[in-house]
Amino acid sequence: MPAILYSFRRCPYAIRVRYTLAILELRVQLREVVLKNKPAALLNLGGRSTVPQLLADGQRYPESLDIIFWSIKHTKHADVSEQLWPENAQQQAKIQAWIGFNDHCFKPWLDRYKYADRHPEQVQSYYREKGERFLKRLEQRLKHSRFLMGEKMTLADIAVFPFIRQFAGVDLKWFEQSHYPYLKCWLNSFVESDCFQTVMTKFPAWEESQEVVCFP
Repeated sequence: MPAILYSFRRCPYAIRVRYTLAILELRVQLREVVLKNKPAALLNLGGRSTVPQLLADGQRYPESLDIIFWSIKHTKHADVSEQLWPENAQQQAKIQAWIGFNDHCFKPWLDRYKYADRHPEQVQSYYREKGERFLKRLEQRLKHSRFLMGEKMTLADIAVFPFIRQFAGVDLKWFEQSHYPYLKCWLNSFVESDCFQTVMTKFPAWEESQEVVCFP
């Protein structure tokens, strides 16, 4: 029986999980969740009811990175997993640094920028400027290579791009006019890919009675 993935289509954490699964051609049973009406099967697991979450081999993987590293361990495509997560400890540390900055430094400003009405202590442009610090850092890196770690895609790219996509979508006109040509090219390489079209396939909200839906 395939592992079970609770997911939400637009969630950037879930997007990076599904993108990794698609790249590694690792099939799971997909359960699309409506956040305002979470299924009892998810709630009954106890603990956190956020998505994405993976149930596999009797274990629960409650974080996107937990799921990603599970998928790297279980894929049959060792060459692809080695590209995404090289065995070199220094390379791994650099990948973790990009992901860590995204998740812990950039994401809070992204949330404030996207939901500025919930944070009236500052204007929206203030939050955007704070988030731009990461955009500038990415732009500077991508001037010198196609991807964040060089000429090949790694987990750093997969883990970060859904959040940059979300940032861009808050004010798409502003982003399109912004001076981040290398960042835009990098982002487009993901969102215009066939893999991303697979990742963003729409599925109905999961119910106990429905037939099994597999992804990818």
